Amino acid sequence: MRGEEALFRAVKEARAEGHPIPGGRDWGVGLEEAYRIQEALFPGPLKGYKLGLVSEAKQRQMGLAAPIYGRVHPGMILEEVRLGSFIQPRLEPELAVVLKEDLAPGAAPGEAMRAIGGFYLAVDVLDSIWEGYRFTAEEVVADNTSGGGFLLGLRRLAAPPEGHLRLYLNGRLATEGPVAALGDPVGHLLWLANQVGGLKAFQVVFLGSPAPAVPAEAGVLEVWSEAGVLVAPLWEV
Repeated sequence: MRGEEALFRAVKEARAEGHPIPGGRDWGVGLEEAYRIQEALFPGPLKGYKLGLVSEAKQRQMGLAAPIYGRVHPGMILEEVRLGSFIQPRLEPELAVVLKEDLAPGAAPGEAMRAIGGFYLAVDVLDSIWEGYRFTAEEVVADNTSGGGFLLGLRRLAAPPEGHLRLYLNGRLATEGPVAALGDPVGHLLWLANQVGGLKAFQVVFLGSPAPAVPAEAGVLEVWSEAGVLVAPLWEV
């Protein structure tokens, strides 16, 4: 079976059963249909959005010319992470933006800059129904861009930190990448506002990660930057 209904059913059933399924199929759908599936399976109200494939290199690997986005619900902002509630959790260090003003479609760069209330260290707790995270662009978009949950730091930053984001698991450096690889956050916000019909004050936008994702494990997670640190426990169940 191919088509929008088939992909919808596959994602819905895999999420309900909590088991990964093989990806990399041609479902006969494009990104427009994949986003319709995403919206149907992960409706509002929304706390914000997450960006994926923000670098041109990652976009080329997936045959795209722009980032992708997923929907963030209030319950996805976590105070603690229990790995047993995810299918195949992986971790990425990220930056997030919290907006202080609405941002309309077609806004100017200056309006986007004024809408930014602050930057925060964050962690994307990825989760995917696709075995081994092997998927097409349409598959990952339909599955809410591997959206599992998020940790959001408490310290507001006036600007993105310089240098690298480094994620440690139980004292071991697990992954890192340069903040500069995230590109221009203002440009990303303008693109996203155009895609989703505008952003609202107090929404949070996770800007993607400059580092490869790594499998999660129980223990202590730390994200270090030149502007501070985020620390959180990871529980097995």
